Amino acid sequence: MSKTLSIALNPTIDISSDTAHIHATRKIRTSNQRWHPGGGGVNVARVIAMLSASEGEAADKPQLMMFSGGQTGTLLEGMLSELAIDLHPISIAEQTRIAFMVYEEESGFEYRFVPEGPEVSEGEFAQAMKVVADFAGDYVIASGSLPRNAPLDTYARMANIANSNGARFVLDTSGPALKSTLDNTRIFLFKPSLGELETLAGHKLDEAGVIQTARALVDAGKTEHVTVTLGREGAMLISRDEVIRVPARHVVVKSAVGAGDSFVGALVWYLSQGHSIGEAFRFGVAAGAAAARTPGTELCHADDVFEIFNSPEEE
Repeated sequence: MSKTLSIALNPTIDISSDTAHIHATRKIRTSNQRWHPGGGGVNVARVIAMLSASEGEAADKPQLMMFSGGQTGTLLEGMLSELAIDLHPISIAEQTRIAFMVYEEESGFEYRFVPEGPEVSEGEFAQAMKVVADFAGDYVIASGSLPRNAPLDTYARMANIANSNGARFVLDTSGPALKSTLDNTRIFLFKPSLGELETLAGHKLDEAGVIQTARALVDAGKTEHVTVTLGREGAMLISRDEVIRVPARHVVVKSAVGAGDSFVGALVWYLSQGHSIGEAFRFGVAAGAAAARTPGTELCHADDVFEIFNSPEEE
């Protein structure tokens, strides 16, 4: 039986490439074009599948539920069919989106272009809720943005279903969807960036403020754990009885795309192997650093994750 179900309500095909210089009006010639399945929930499932395969656990495929529409949806399904993922595509009337990223070699900057994506009907949403209700595993992970016409409490409703089935609900989203979920249900863990936590708090936060704000959410019964990613400052895990701060791992950064999804996927996978939340958090940090080593929209590699995880932490 699969231990994890990833939810991708606004998936994408991610295209990335490189160019020497970006300028207006004229054609910009690019090289090293890469195509990957994308969107938060898709990436989380990809990471879990990769880590499971690296440990010889191919029978324990992660499940992935996603909306899929039009020719782009068909293409995305085909890309995912090559991976060790138990896919639950839900057909929608509108086209699945395509996002693209260009790396400018001259400046070292990444330019990311992300369409808003399709609208989804009530009937299509109902099918998604049924997939969550039918899942009998341990972890439900909702990652990424909502479709543009989705009710803000969509993730909260999914969390309530998961809770009633005894599964742990993990959330990685932002903005009104995050606030609505925290206001309307209890979840196991969510992963804000520092900026997202500051938005919830309504003001800037220093390290003490991060701990205070996250601990208040835990004490209010909204979540059991908060993992805050701090960029070059590392990451923090705040729970009821502990605070763990892990410094950033020093790697040669090729692209930050997918680092957060790698963090979430690796953390949940390590938890599903029976490890503690603290060790899973550290494993997730290692995966985020490993993802930064890869170009474009590529995610972490298992060998890199274990290498970084098993190396001493540096302050």
